[in-house]
Amino acid sequence: MSNRLATPVSIFWFRRDLRFEDNTGLYEALKASKKSGAAVLPIFIFDREILSRFPDHDDRRVAFLHKTLTGMKAHLKSLGSDLWVEHGSPSEVFARLRKTFNVQSLTFNRDYEPSAIARDEEIRRLFTSDQLPVTDFKDHVVFERLEVCKDDGKPYTVYTPFAKKWRAALGSKALDKFPSEKHLDQLWKRPTTFGSGGDIPSLSELGFPDAPLDFDFPPLKVKLRILQDYQAQRDFPAIEGTSHVGLHLRFGTVSVRQMTQLARETSDTWYGELIWREFFIQIMTHFPHVVKGAFRPEYDKIQWRKDKKEFQRWCDGATGVPIVDAGMRELNSTGFMHNRVRMITASFLTKSLLIDWRWGEEYFARKLLDYDLASNNGNWQWVAGCGCDAAPYFRIFNPELQVKRFDREGAYIKTWVPEADSIRYPKPMVDHRTSRMRTLAEYARALGKKPPRTDQDG
Repeated sequence: MSNRLATPVSIFWFRRDLRFEDNTGLYEALKASKKSGAAVLPIFIFDREILSRFPDHDDRRVAFLHKTLTGMKAHLKSLGSDLWVEHGSPSEVFARLRKTFNVQSLTFNRDYEPSAIARDEEIRRLFTSDQLPVTDFKDHVVFERLEVCKDDGKPYTVYTPFAKKWRAALGSKALDKFPSEKHLDQLWKRPTTFGSGGDIPSLSELGFPDAPLDFDFPPLKVKLRILQDYQAQRDFPAIEGTSHVGLHLRFGTVSVRQMTQLARETSDTWYGELIWREFFIQIMTHFPHVVKGAFRPEYDKIQWRKDKKEFQRWCDGATGVPIVDAGMRELNSTGFMHNRVRMITASFLTKSLLIDWRWGEEYFARKLLDYDLASNNGNWQWVAGCGCDAAPYFRIFNPELQVKRFDREGAYIKTWVPEADSIRYPKPMVDHRTSRMRTLAEYARALGKKPPRTDQDG
C-alpha cells in the first residue's frame, strides 16, 4: 500500500453507457466530486466472464466496443485525464485499483439483466464491507421497475395499457438532460510522474481477431427522413427505412432520453418502439424466469422438434424459402436483420419447423450487433406465442404472403439470395400448410385445447 497515490478518487464505472454526454451516473459522480474533493476516475472493464459468452471469436460487437473506447480514451487524454480500460473480473480489477489509488467511492448506472444485477451486488458488498459507498443511477431507460405500474402497484404484462400509462407519466422532468460533458474538468488528472491508464488491451489480447467495422459507430447521426417516413416504410426490407439505433441504445453510445425526445418530435410509431423496449426490460426485471423459459409456463410443455440438421439449414439461410434465407444471410453477413424479417425468420423456425424458440434466440444473441437480452427474449417469445402480450399461437407467418406484402418486386431477396429462381436453389424444407397443421396440433395438445379453426396466416 505504500505505493498507492494519496489523492482521493471516486471511481465511475462505464458499462452500457459509453458516452460523456447526458450520462446520469457520470454527471452525479462529477457533481459529487466538487463537494468531496475526490476526483473522478473513469474506468471500463472487459469482463472476462462476459467475453466467455461470445462463442464466435470474430464477434464484431467486441470490435465496436474497442473502437468506441479508443475514441473515448483519446478524448480524455486531450483533457489531461485518461480512461482506465481493464481486462478481468470486476472484483479482481477493483482490488488492483484500490492498491493503486486512494479510492473513496464507486458510482455506476444500473443494468437490469439478472446476471448483471448479481454481479453488481457482489461488487457492492466488496466496497461496503470496507465502508466505501456505492451509488447507482437510472440511465439505460426512461422509466424503471415500478415507476410505471398498475394502480394496484403490480407490473404490467400487456403492452397497450403499459404504453398508455408510460406516455402519461412522461412529464417535463423525465427527459431532462444530465450535462455530464460540461463537468469533465472534475475527472482525475494523471500526474506526469505516474504515467497513464495504459493501452487498451488489443482485440487479440482479449481473444478476438481484428474485425473490420463496416457499420456506423459513434457519434450516431439519425436520419430525420427515416424517422419521418418510419410508419410508411419500416416494414419494407429492401429500402432504408429503419433507424439502426438499437446498437447504440444497447451500448449507451446515445442517450435514451435524447432518442425519446427525438421520437416525440418526429415519429409516433418509432416512439412506440422505444416504449416496447422499456416494456420488455420491465418484464425481464419483474419476471426473470423468462430468460430461460416461457413467460407463460404452460408453453414449456410443447414438445419441440430437436432436429439439429434442420436448425443448421435455418442458421445458414438454406431453407429453400427465399425471404427466410435472405434474412439469415443478411444476419450472418452484416450482424443486422430487418425488423420485419426477424419476425418472419423467427416464425419459420418455431412454427414451420417447430424448433424451440430458445435455439433461435441464442443464435440471434450470437449474431445480432444490436442484441439486447430483454428485447431479443421478448420478441422471440412474442412470435412463439409463449410470452407476455404475445401473438396468439395460431398466428403463423406465411412467407409467400409476407413477400407479396413487403418485397413484391423481390429486391431484398435478390440482394441476398440471387440464385432463388435458379435450379441451384433448394426446394422448401417444408410445405407451409402441412407444417402449419403440425404446429397447431402440437400447441393445442400442450395447452389442452382443440386445434383452432381460425386461419390466421400472417
